This record gives sequence, C-alpha cells and structure tokens, in this order.
Amino acid sequence: MKTFRQRLDRLLASALILIMTAMVLNVLWQVFSRYVLGSPSSFTDELARYLMIWLGVLGAAYVAGKNGHVAIDILPRRAKPGTQRRLRQAVNWIILLFCFFGLVIGGGRLVFVTYVLEQYSPALRLPLAYVYLVIPLSGLIVIYYKSHDLLRR
Repeated sequence: MKTFRQRLDRLLASALILIMTAMVLNVLWQVFSRYVLGSPSSFTDELARYLMIWLGVLGAAYVAGKNGHVAIDILPRRAKPGTQRRLRQAVNWIILLFCFFGLVIGGGRLVFVTYVLEQYSPALRLPLAYVYLVIPLSGLIVIYYKSHDLLRR
C-alpha cells in the first residue's frame, strides 16, 4: 500500500510533467503562429510566463520532498552522526518556518489581496489570484514534507 507521501510525490511529478508539456506546446504554437502563419498569438507569452511560475514553485516543493535542494555540506560531513542529525533537524525547522511565514502566510495574503482587488492578467483575462495560488499551496506541501521528515527521524 502506498503512503500519502508517495501519492503526493506521484501527483506532483505528474503535475510538473503536465505543466512542462503545456509550456512546450504553448511555445511551439507561438513560434509556428509567428513564423509560419505570420500572425503571432497574443496569449502565448503570458501563458508561458504563468506556467513557468507554477513549474518553478511546484518544482521547488517537489525537490524539497526529495531532499534534493541545494545545500552546503562542509560542516555536516565533518561532524559526528549525532550532530549531523541535529543539523538536519535544525535545517528542516528553518525551512518549515520560512515556508509557513513566507509562503503560506505571505503568499496567502498576496492571493487574498489580488482576489479582493479583482486583478486580471491583460491577455488571458485570468484572475491573478489563480496564478499566485501556487505560492501558499507549495508552502503547505513543503511544510508537510519537512514535518514528515522531522517526525520520521
């Protein structure tokens, strides 16, 4: 039986593949419409930008779940195993707190403000709150991963 974490990993990986595929198709359409049809599509630049935002932020959450984020490991490599474990826990707590205050609280406020002010993207007429929703969503995912790591060890 698969754990919730494994299901979440699979869901995130599938979402990232889907977003990347949509981005590639979008850019291909832009190039085709510009150079072959002679009339560039008006929405593709904006859509590519928003897909890139979702890809980058959700990708960061996925990498955090795999513990593949960039780290300077000079100090932990030289430390004793007990100290390494405590350092890992401290780093997980720092990441967890940053995600809570920066991504969930701050990103949630950004989503709320753009929703209340009814801000829309110029070409797609998409509410910007939907674009920014990935910030608190990714923050919650990273918090889950880091909480799981802290409780597991």
